[in-house]
Amino acid sequence: MSGHSKWATIKRKKAVIDQKRGKAFAKLARQIDVAARQGGGDPASNAALRTIIQKAKAAQMTNDAIDRAIKRATGEAQGANYEAITYEAYAPGGVALLIDILTDNRNRTASDVRAIFSKCGGSMAAPGAVAWQFSRKGVILVDRSTPEDELMNAVLEHGADDMADDGSVWRVTCEATKVYEVKAALEAAKIPVQSAESTMVSAQTVPVTDPADAKAILKIMDELEEHDDVQDVYSNFDISEQLLEAAAS
Repeated sequence: MSGHSKWATIKRKKAVIDQKRGKAFAKLARQIDVAARQGGGDPASNAALRTIIQKAKAAQMTNDAIDRAIKRATGEAQGANYEAITYEAYAPGGVALLIDILTDNRNRTASDVRAIFSKCGGSMAAPGAVAWQFSRKGVILVDRSTPEDELMNAVLEHGADDMADDGSVWRVTCEATKVYEVKAALEAAKIPVQSAESTMVSAQTVPVTDPADAKAILKIMDELEEHDDVQDVYSNFDISEQLLEAAAS
């Protein structure tokens, strides 16, 4: 697949867990805030909010933190107003990037993101130049020790669309709205799940073999994901695990 699942694996290997978790929770709180402002604070009638709450719980965000974010959005507690923006860009090697932003200062964030690409050899793209090739899917990564037949039977039984060998993991894809349902079903069947998320998946991939390009791509991914306003970064790079690990080290 694209480097998406490989990048997720690398992030887990090199993450400083507590620090990363705090930043992830802050970003999830923003997403909950925006979903609740747009569709109301009741998850039963707000599908977007319900999905983000499932994502937050899967990341071990507490119910209290989730409730606080909802209350800020519905006016029961004070909070900033965030604007949702999606930027499109290219990294070295012609790699496409889709960047989801939640910001309370559009000009500041735009300047910061442009600076990251300028410094690392990438460039911003016109609206529509990149987005057309991405679609939202559920992606579940399963420990490679699980026998292929066992996993295939389980994912087909619970509504997944496809599974593939992604090197060190099995990659299961499904409808984005079903990702946490399929994850729960796999875990109930004692199948070890490494991660599950609703994400944007590219219909085509760009092979990257140049070590310098690989290093620059990972630098861009790192700097974007460290930015408080950046919620998600999606890409279509295909880098071998060996080159990915060497570039990330």
